[in-house]
Amino acid sequence: MAIAHAILAFLIDFPCSGYDLAKQFDGSVGFFWKASHQQIYRELAKLEDQGWLSCEAIVQEGRPDKKLYCVTDLGRKQLLEWMAQPTEPTPSKEAILVKIFAGYLVPRHTLVKELERHRQAHLEKLSIYQDLEQQYFQNPEKLPIEAKFRYLTLLRGIGFETDWVAWCDRAIQLLSQPENEG
Repeated sequence: MAIAHAILAFLIDFPCSGYDLAKQFDGSVGFFWKASHQQIYRELAKLEDQGWLSCEAIVQEGRPDKKLYCVTDLGRKQLLEWMAQPTEPTPSKEAILVKIFAGYLVPRHTLVKELERHRQAHLEKLSIYQDLEQQYFQNPEKLPIEAKFRYLTLLRGIGFETDWVAWCDRAIQLLSQPENEG
């Protein structure tokens, strides 16, 4: 997936300024697709040049004009074509897994400490996701269809973080046991 598709997916429902998009991107699409604000602004200009987005300048007093971006018919067509294409699972690129793979080379407490740090980070993200679930998705069956699709992405995030916490717990437990004497 290119950042273009993530931006189009975000903007498909309502126009947004680049600033607002970058801020909101972090709290929605940004949970599963990382992009810096600079990348987002570059991509907005590119998508406008390609005709996938249109831009309306909103005059503001005492500040630069605000650019409001909206998906064009061509942009919508491109997004729908991309969505119809098969998507391959993305391989995991987790540095911690490489460290664990060769973990026997360092003292176990070194990696246990790193696992505890990862566990905490995943617990924090899981808490954010669970708060979002409680705040916006208490009755998933009664949600409008657009919200059901957003809820499904949130459920995947909850599952992902839950799995990481469980794996960290198991790894910490296993590495904290005394070594077997053979």
